[in-house]
Amino acid sequence: MATKIIYFTVNGRPEQAEIPVDCPAQDVKDLFRSAAEAGPHDILKLYNPKGNIINISPRLESNSPNSCYKLEVVAADCNSVELAVALGFDLSSMEKRLQGLEKKILIEAGETPAVVYEMKRQVESFREKLESVEHLSWLGLFKELSEGTHKPSPFYHKRTLRKTREECEHVRDKFLQMSSLEVSEEVRQYLKTPTFDNWQWEDAEIMVLLQVMYTDLDFIATFNIEPEVLQQFLYEVYRRYNNIPFHNFKHCFCVTQMMYGLIWLTDLKSKIDSIDLLTMLTSAVCHDLDHTGYNNAYQINARTELALRYNDISPLENHHCAVAFEILEKTENNIFRNLTNEQYKRIREGIIKCILATDMTRHNEILNKFKSILSVFDFSIKDHRDVLMMIMIKVSDISNEARPMEVAEPWLDCLLQEFYNQSDMEKLEGLPVTPFMDREQVTKPSSQTGFIRFVLFPLFIELANLFPCLEQHIIDPVRKALDYYTEMEKALEREKLNRAQSDKAAKSKESPLNPSNTADSQADSRDTSKPATQ
Repeated sequence: MATKIIYFTVNGRPEQAEIPVDCPAQDVKDLFRSAAEAGPHDILKLYNPKGNIINISPRLESNSPNSCYKLEVVAADCNSVELAVALGFDLSSMEKRLQGLEKKILIEAGETPAVVYEMKRQVESFREKLESVEHLSWLGLFKELSEGTHKPSPFYHKRTLRKTREECEHVRDKFLQMSSLEVSEEVRQYLKTPTFDNWQWEDAEIMVLLQVMYTDLDFIATFNIEPEVLQQFLYEVYRRYNNIPFHNFKHCFCVTQMMYGLIWLTDLKSKIDSIDLLTMLTSAVCHDLDHTGYNNAYQINARTELALRYNDISPLENHHCAVAFEILEKTENNIFRNLTNEQYKRIREGIIKCILATDMTRHNEILNKFKSILSVFDFSIKDHRDVLMMIMIKVSDISNEARPMEVAEPWLDCLLQEFYNQSDMEKLEGLPVTPFMDREQVTKPSSQTGFIRFVLFPLFIELANLFPCLEQHIIDPVRKALDYYTEMEKALEREKLNRAQSDKAAKSKESPLNPSNTADSQADSRDTSKPATQ
C-alpha cells in the first residue's frame, strides 16, 4: 500500500505520521487530533512553514524534517484539558489506537485474538461509565436541545436552497460543544486583520469566532448579553442563511470579520459609543439574511412576493432587516433583551439604516453624502456617525478584493456562479437579462476591472481619507487585485486574438479561392479525367 510521511510538530515536539494515500479524510483528522491529545470538540489547525493555515486532509503534501508543519490546538476547553490530564489518557485516542492494532493483527494473523475483544469490551464499559457523569459533557455527551420547526418564509423565492433540518442540527450540536472553547491569542489577533482566511474554517468554528468578536469588543459585559442567548442568536442567524453560491453564511462571516477588523484598525472603540459598535457588528451579521441568490432587479422584474411586499423599494434589504428582527423578537434569541427601551430603539434604527445602505442602487447617494461631510467630519455629531456606519458596512460588504488573492479569487468564482444562475433564469423566464451577469458577455477579469476602478476605489479611498492607517490594509491590496485582473484580461484578449487568427488561417486554407486549393483541384480534375480520355 502506497503511503506518505508527514513531519510536524506539536507544542515544539517533533512527530511524524505515515498516511496511506487513499486514507479517508476523517481518519487523517483523527490521527492529528490524537497526536495533539486534543478533546473531540477542540479546534485544530495545521500551519505550513510559511505560517499559512493548510487543510488537514488526505491531499496533504509529504514533506521533510527540515520543513515541518506545525499543529496547534487553537481553541480548547480548558476544563477538558485538565480533566484529560487527570484521567491520564484520551479515550478517543485509545479507541483509535485499539482499532489500528486490531487491523494490524488481522492482516498479520488472519483473525482477532480474544484478548483484543476483551480490551474493546473494557474500553466500551469505561465509556458507558463516563456517559453517566454529567460534568464530563466535553466528551460529546450533550443533551439534545429542543428546536421548533422552522416555517418557510412567505417571501422566500421557490428556487432558494434552504438548509436541511439535519444539517442545521449537526452544526448546532457541534457549535454548542465548541462554544466554551478558549480561542488562542494568536487566532484572536489574526481575526482582527483583513488577511483572515475564511476558507480554512467550518461553519461551527465560524460561529465560535463570531462569539469571540462579541466577547472581545466587551459587548457581553457592557450590554449584559447572556452567553446562551448569544449562542442561540448566532445559530438562528446561521440557519437563516441559504445554501447559495455567494450570499451565504460564510459571506456573512467575511463581512462581519472585515467590519470587526476595521473597528480595531481604526481604533473606533475610542471614538464612538459601544452601542454604535454593537449596531455595526450585528448589522454585518444580519445584512444578507435569507438572501435568495437573485438580486433586486430580478425580484422587481419577476414580480416576486418580496418585490410586491416592499413596493419595489430595496426588496432584499428590507427582507434582511425583517428576518433579523423576526429572530430577535424571540426572547431566547434576543441579545438586546437587557437593554433599555431607548437603547433598543437606537440599535433598531441603526441596524435598519446600515442594512438598507447595502443596496448598491444607493451607492452614489451614500458616498456623495460622506464626501460632503468628510472635511468637517465630527464623531460627536450623530448624522456624521450614521453616515460613517453606512460607509463601514458598505466597505465590509464588498471588501473581498482587499484580502489576499488566494482568499479573494474563490469568492469571485462563487459570485459569478450566482450571477450566471440569475441570467440563465432571466433568459428562461423571458425577463430582461442583467448585462454584468450574462455568462456570454462577462469574464472573470472583465467583471472586476471596472468594478474595482469605479466602485471599490472611490469608496475605499474616501474611508482611507478619514482613516489614513487603512491605506496599507485595504487600498494597497485592491491596487494589486486591479493589476492582477488587468493582466488576466489582457491575456484573455491575446488568446482571443490568436484564436481568431488561427480560425481565419484555417478557413483561408479551406477556401476554394485559395490558389493552392485551385491548383490542387485542377490537378485532381486532370487525374480524374485521364481514364475518360484514354
